[in-house]
Amino acid sequence: ISFSCLFPASWHFSLSSQVLPRLLIPSLRQLLFIGLVVCLVGLLYLLVCFTECRQYYLNLYPHLLAKRHLARVTDVEATDTSNPNLNYGLVVDCGSSGSRVFVYCWPRHNGNPHELLDIRQMRDQHRKPVVMKIKPGISELATTPEKASDYIYPLLSFAAQHIPKNKHQETPLYILCTAGMRILPDSQQEALLEDLRTDIPVHFNFLFSDSHVEVISGKQEGVYAWIGINFVLGRFNHVHNDGEAVVEVQVPGGDQQEALVRKRTAGVLDMGGVSTQIAYEVPKTVSFASPQQEEVAKNLLAEFNLGCDAHRTEHVYRVYVSTFLGFGGNAARQRYEESLVRNTATRNKLLGQHVGESVESPLLDPCLPSDLQDEVGPPTQRLYLRGTGDFDQCRQLLQPFLNRTNETQTSLNGIYQPAIDYSNSQFYGFSEFYYCTEDVLRMGGDYNSSKYARAAKSYCATQWRTLKERFDSGLYASHADLHRLKYQCFKSAWMYEVFHSGFSFPTNYKNLKTALLVYDKEVQWTLGAILYRTRFLPLRDIQQESLKGAHSHWRHSFSFVNNHYLFLACFFIVLLSILLYLLRLRRIHRRAHQSL
Repeated sequence: ISFSCLFPASWHFSLSSQVLPRLLIPSLRQLLFIGLVVCLVGLLYLLVCFTECRQYYLNLYPHLLAKRHLARVTDVEATDTSNPNLNYGLVVDCGSSGSRVFVYCWPRHNGNPHELLDIRQMRDQHRKPVVMKIKPGISELATTPEKASDYIYPLLSFAAQHIPKNKHQETPLYILCTAGMRILPDSQQEALLEDLRTDIPVHFNFLFSDSHVEVISGKQEGVYAWIGINFVLGRFNHVHNDGEAVVEVQVPGGDQQEALVRKRTAGVLDMGGVSTQIAYEVPKTVSFASPQQEEVAKNLLAEFNLGCDAHRTEHVYRVYVSTFLGFGGNAARQRYEESLVRNTATRNKLLGQHVGESVESPLLDPCLPSDLQDEVGPPTQRLYLRGTGDFDQCRQLLQPFLNRTNETQTSLNGIYQPAIDYSNSQFYGFSEFYYCTEDVLRMGGDYNSSKYARAAKSYCATQWRTLKERFDSGLYASHADLHRLKYQCFKSAWMYEVFHSGFSFPTNYKNLKTALLVYDKEVQWTLGAILYRTRFLPLRDIQQESLKGAHSHWRHSFSFVNNHYLFLACFFIVLLSILLYLLRLRRIHRRAHQSL
């Protein structure tokens, strides 16, 4: 009987009829050796089974996968600037009150066109995010545009110190201006931008072109914020896991409306002091009630491809973004107070009354905590208020300030809003949505409208003296102040009405999460901006991968983890070769011993 093996090495072994009976009746040493081989094979099989079982349970219990993802995104290790495969990018946010530079980094793309760049914020040796802010805003230089480059110089110099010098020429720099610059005349905007375009390339060697500096619209800013939050949440990773929420999407563009199933993205609600913004994906093709509504919708819907290949549709998104000036918490309170002053003066004049003109005869305000006294209005028209703390009555008084219309598919101010699938959607509420639920009511996180309304009603009805005692005892959030205590009742009612009456979310909606941070970190719109603007960079790495040839393709196409059967077969062949070689050595040894 002859055995031959050509892999992993060339072996040949023959058994004669005299040796075969001795092999069929093995000695104790042979039994021990065979037992050891069987144990090794068993351990290998258990390892493979463990890998499959782990993946099974991750699919069965997706929260385990979420914890793994949480560990990845909260990685706060210092950035290894000595890594030659690390790439960098800069985004300067030129806001109304100041400008900030954010430094981002990402490893070399893996060559898979289905995946996006793994961009994260750069961290210094102290594990702090590489960010620098200066004041005032660049719009303050409107009359002296020649100073724009001098103004931005400290930010770029700071960033240049953290990025390896040999990486500067391939590091893209984007200077994006927001609210402060939008209100300037076009001529002043262009003068400031032109100074930056001219002078920055003289002093810095970053990858910078004329198109890298611009004034972005509120719509663009909202889209970038939506991209950044969903990227951190892992919603652009389209690997399907059982139990994870998905949505069927009709891809925008093209004659044929191709439908695909992918991870459900999260919508964003953000209520600041002055404005309120909403942004969410519109997975289905939208319809319009009138041609006028269709024209308005074009300015509110953004269609874009986050992927590096324009022909692939898996990263094509249609997002609705709308910003409502005057609908922030503080601006709404100001509008409400102005209305109280105006209406009370008119009523007093008609009826000959003096309500609210003195502390002794205050105007009763259901939107202030019980027995809280306040003064509003200009000095020449002061109005004295005393709170009654009636949450339901406050809600009723605030509804006219939403400026709703009877037209279908509209929200605040009668602005068009595409239909939301409330049974298969998720939203994150930031800023005032979080402060209203957490600072005083301590209910941040998963939103429940009935529990929230009960807690807000109880707070409003509580005596102001009692609320101050609780505040002095430290029962509220550390950053809550007396201003928050005074206007918590109003803002609770305002947030409730904006969410349920303005944006028409049902009171039984369970998929709103109010948050200050995402995975313990603040997500800036600048992250979404660099994700979108560097989306074609993976093409460079993909082309390099394709040039490596067939051997490189084979190496990337097969892995021992995903092809464990091939691994097992190779392992068995190696073990069999070793066993046969040892038996052959034993036979030679015995022949030599017999000849002696």
